[in-house]
Amino acid sequence: MPTARSTYFKGLPSCGPSGAPDKSRFPFPGLEHFRCRITRKALVAVRISSDLFNAFLKCSMKCWLRASGEPASGGAYAEWVKAKGRSYHATELERLLSEPKDEVAVSPPSENLKAAQWRLAANLSVRAQMKTDVLESEVQAVERVPSEGRGRPAQFIPIRFIFTDKLSDDDKLLLAFDAFVLSEATGGEVGLGKIIHGDDHGEVKVKMAALAGETRKCVERIATLLSRPTPPELVLNRHCGECEFQTRCRRKAIETDDLSLLSGMSAMERKKLHSKGIFTVTQLSYTFRPRRRPKRMRDKRERYHHSLKALAVREKKIHIVGRPELTIDGIPVYLDVEGLPDRDFYYRRAHRQR
Repeated sequence: MPTARSTYFKGLPSCGPSGAPDKSRFPFPGLEHFRCRITRKALVAVRISSDLFNAFLKCSMKCWLRASGEPASGGAYAEWVKAKGRSYHATELERLLSEPKDEVAVSPPSENLKAAQWRLAANLSVRAQMKTDVLESEVQAVERVPSEGRGRPAQFIPIRFIFTDKLSDDDKLLLAFDAFVLSEATGGEVGLGKIIHGDDHGEVKVKMAALAGETRKCVERIATLLSRPTPPELVLNRHCGECEFQTRCRRKAIETDDLSLLSGMSAMERKKLHSKGIFTVTQLSYTFRPRRRPKRMRDKRERYHHSLKALAVREKKIHIVGRPELTIDGIPVYLDVEGLPDRDFYYRRAHRQR
């Protein structure tokens, strides 16, 4: 909720009841407008959950839409990923809790974690205050290592379950957010985290110190993003294929003829085009100019032209740069490989020879 906070200066009283400066109250002429401007400045308290943090790692627009309560526009793959994640979480948590351990707790209270006696906790809801922002995380599991002596507090190790066999940097950052919220809530250092992933129940230990700085920067950027009343710039990216807002964002991008419709264009290239006043695919299509290549460059590969692709989209034609020559020497062989890249497992290989 937005809260107003005034900055007070010695000798400067508040503004009048109407909000306008009361010159009779101010001992220093000319400072009344400065005083009122500071008083009206508002600070917005932002709630940042692990769900919003995960969305921000994929796309800032996705984070903003989730925070604003935008209904999902479907997407079979997005629903499958969520269902698969929930199923893997439940299965691995049941397996972890079935192992012989002392003092196991399910959804324990998060108040006064320092006095906790459990060794393993599942589905621990943790909440912490950072400046004006509220951090919330639903930690899937937490391992508690008892104190080793006087003056040495108990250590908390957050655990996350990821169903994929290969881990990404985003998976480790999401675990680092759990550790960050735990650290803020307990006032102690959380130096280690674990990720259990894949069908083989692989366990990876992650040092949190290496990710603490980047995690804090992400939290600050999310707070800045969500404190604004307007959504961020819409940019389509590779994550769109597995996002629940794919239909909504693509429709908006087509309506505005956004440059991000051209896959492969980097953020720096878009920013450079924006500085030139080019914001749409149609505008970009009129900038392509075919040029004769110098002789010294004829043997080198032609660089990729986004403007030519925009022209092909506008004219609905296929354009070919130069005169490509396809020469096949020897016996052509065609390969077909099927498999699961996530597991580096390929179950079918076929080839055809002419």
